[in-house]
Amino acid sequence: MAQATDRGVLEGGTGRPREPLVDVLIVGGGNAALCAALAARSRGANVLVLERATREWRGGNSKYTRNLRCAHDGHPVMSGSYSSEDFLDDLGHVLGPGSDPELTRTMISHSRDLPGWIESHGVRWQPAYKGTLQLSRTNWFFLGGGKALLNAYYASAERAGVQFRYQSQVSELVVSAGRCTGAIVKQGESEVTIPARAVVVACGGFEANSSWLREVWGAAADSYVIRGSRHNDGNILKQLLDLGATPCGSARAMHAVAVDARSPKYEGGIVTRIDSVPFGIVVNREGKRFYDEGEDVWPKRYATWGRLIAEQDGQIAYSIFDSQTLKHFLPGIYPPLEAPSIQELADRLHLPPGALEETVRTYNSRTPRAGRLDPSRLDQLRTRELSPPKSNWAQRLDSPPYFAYPLRPGITFTYLGVRIGPDTRVLNGTGSFKGLYAAGEIMAGNILERGYVAGTGMTIGTVFGRMAGEEAARAALH
Repeated sequence: MAQATDRGVLEGGTGRPREPLVDVLIVGGGNAALCAALAARSRGANVLVLERATREWRGGNSKYTRNLRCAHDGHPVMSGSYSSEDFLDDLGHVLGPGSDPELTRTMISHSRDLPGWIESHGVRWQPAYKGTLQLSRTNWFFLGGGKALLNAYYASAERAGVQFRYQSQVSELVVSAGRCTGAIVKQGESEVTIPARAVVVACGGFEANSSWLREVWGAAADSYVIRGSRHNDGNILKQLLDLGATPCGSARAMHAVAVDARSPKYEGGIVTRIDSVPFGIVVNREGKRFYDEGEDVWPKRYATWGRLIAEQDGQIAYSIFDSQTLKHFLPGIYPPLEAPSIQELADRLHLPPGALEETVRTYNSRTPRAGRLDPSRLDQLRTRELSPPKSNWAQRLDSPPYFAYPLRPGITFTYLGVRIGPDTRVLNGTGSFKGLYAAGEIMAGNILERGYVAGTGMTIGTVFGRMAGEEAARAALH
């Protein structure tokens, strides 16, 4: 017979306490997890959320966000409307053959309900920041940013009776005969088994797992900056794949942006991102351009630059611009490097001065003096007979002083994940796991495959977090 303890019942032969059964157990403490918790609780389920971090560091990558993308017909805080067709057209730039069209349509249609639902939990909106580059019509900005969003969700969930446990790492999902019945959870030096009628995994990708990144990218991965949580090591993702979950996405696919090379290795957040790229030129350590900086509006293309920089020698590049463009983008966390001439700027960056001067001279000679740069649209100010071209926002670099940001690839999250069905259950080779649902980054690869559109990650987390919570509660209670 199992032995009783003050924490519950010891499992036979393991010496591990077994806690009381919960209806819905949620693994993760960010946006998707909280949306699942709120939705499950609203259905009448008792809910326990396991957050691996401390209370002060709770929230995963979501605490570093500032907005999400929603289709809408207009709102006082937004400029104009944004149709479902517009949303799908924007996503067309990042969808691939592995993207699930049904889940994509579900995300877009459900996004219309999000602003009201989010407001109902105490979140407020603010107009798009000046310098956020074409987002005032498409993206809803949280007043106070992602941290304020999370605090509002946590407070709403606590009022509703959701239970939270911090510094609780799931060491093993309990899965038998295709059914998930709980988790083994490490708390300090001890482990407990928490049985559950349904489990929602909403615990991120593997971007903070340096050895896994090295397996995929080789030694280059050592130069990557991890913008978000140091806890996103892909432990649960690996468990699911080992258990036979159907994978989606590619291990080499990720949301990676250009960040300041001086950023911390982990937890730097959104302020490390550099938005100056469209308004100058970007060169590698040889002082040469390597891609079209004005290919498309920045919210559709900014995530391209992490991969591009990762492919450069030394995984470093430099955004070069002059005094004309400082007003067009939000500044980074660190001030740009400054010099009165291109030669002196090259010296500060340890770039070959002759090469950088020649790159700037050639760029200027192929850039017509015509029109005024307009960051709000594709302005057709382009270079002539230059390779690679600059298709928009081409403006001569001839107004000193000159500035530069050193750039590294900054990973937000990885796209390798698990496939889900229309009810958010995790799929496997014979159908789906019973009682096991997924939301957020761990399933984002069902939609995202080769790029990113600003705000979509939070939309995925919110839509499928709500759905997973509702489905898990329904399964648990019936």
